[in-house]
Amino acid sequence: MSERVTIDRLGARGDGIAETGAGAIFVPFTLPGEVVAIATGGPRAEAAMIIDASPHRQTPPCPHFGTCGGCDLQHADDGFYHAFKRDLVVEALARAGVEADVGDIVPCPPASRRRVAFSAVRAGNQVLLGFNAAHSNRIVPISVCPIALPAIERALPALQKLAAILVDRKRPLKLTVTATLTGLDVAIADAAKLSEPMRRQAVSLALGEGFAQLSVSGETLVVTQPPTMDFGGMTVELPAGAFVQAVASAESAMASLVLSHMAGAKRVADLCAGCGTFALRLAPHATVHAVEAEAAPLAAITAAWRARPGLKPLTTERRDLFRRPIPAKELKPYEGVVFDPPRAGAEGVARELAASTVGRIAAVSCNPVTLARDLKILTDGGYRVNSVTPIDQFLWSRHVEVVALLER
Repeated sequence: MSERVTIDRLGARGDGIAETGAGAIFVPFTLPGEVVAIATGGPRAEAAMIIDASPHRQTPPCPHFGTCGGCDLQHADDGFYHAFKRDLVVEALARAGVEADVGDIVPCPPASRRRVAFSAVRAGNQVLLGFNAAHSNRIVPISVCPIALPAIERALPALQKLAAILVDRKRPLKLTVTATLTGLDVAIADAAKLSEPMRRQAVSLALGEGFAQLSVSGETLVVTQPPTMDFGGMTVELPAGAFVQAVASAESAMASLVLSHMAGAKRVADLCAGCGTFALRLAPHATVHAVEAEAAPLAAITAAWRARPGLKPLTTERRDLFRRPIPAKELKPYEGVVFDPPRAGAEGVARELAASTVGRIAAVSCNPVTLARDLKILTDGGYRVNSVTPIDQFLWSRHVEVVALLER
């Protein structure tokens, strides 16, 4: 049995929401204004048929869309999609009570994702490589991926073979693949216990495919060429599986905003510095202190800085900023601070900054909700938000990057 409903709006996860007498019904892959037939029963339903389509509906470019859970919004045209993502930021700030002008979203082209996390699982005599289906632990195998750089998409058959060697029968295998200047860096997690034959097979495949680096469960098995990336004209040798921004053009847009805001600052602290996305770009102009929880990224920053003569002094500190944020009094020497935390945000850091005398802050985030919370702390502490810029580097998903620039 089915019923007709009208989609009123999209939720934060990209699902269409129909308000009915029985309550809200979430219908994935629908758009506001559409009339759809759904199977009755429960707050979540699949659209059995679209009776009246939105003018913003388009044909999804990927044959796996709708079953693969990697993308949420390929069925929406660019205008609607970009407005939806900007509105996620606007609404998060409004709920937190933060007053700020939100700029237009910086778009992201297809075939530009340089860091992709795949999953693989053994299913009988087969190994499936792909992404989890939406709201499910089931892995949907893929043969193409229009968000990924061509080098990653071309490697899908080789990655499937690698997964077949390393997958554990009891749990999914995780493969993080990063396209670097020297080739693919492939980092495997949750693999089966490595036997010597498995090790030899994996190394042989990596050599045959020309992977720059292959690591399994934190152990580097083979390096053909150290994986490197360019951060503002400085070459950084990446640790195995290192975090980098997902799209190069998005990283450039973020860096341009951060550098412009920090112009003239003589001393800058880069908190959650990673491998130096911002710290190394700042180093030609300011003395930089880079803080990061892991030792390997800090070593990569230092090596890149030493290899480039003429830079300002750069120091590093290994510190868990979630457990031990830098106290306000220790932030006194810095004219500017940059922070780019994981999705949980930087609440402790924001509280110390709110009590500090730092003049300028660049807050970078992949989660508008936790960013809004942190900005509220900062504005309550005497900062003004100059600008908020949404940046799309998670194409056709509900996730959005944001750069907020503040002054005391």
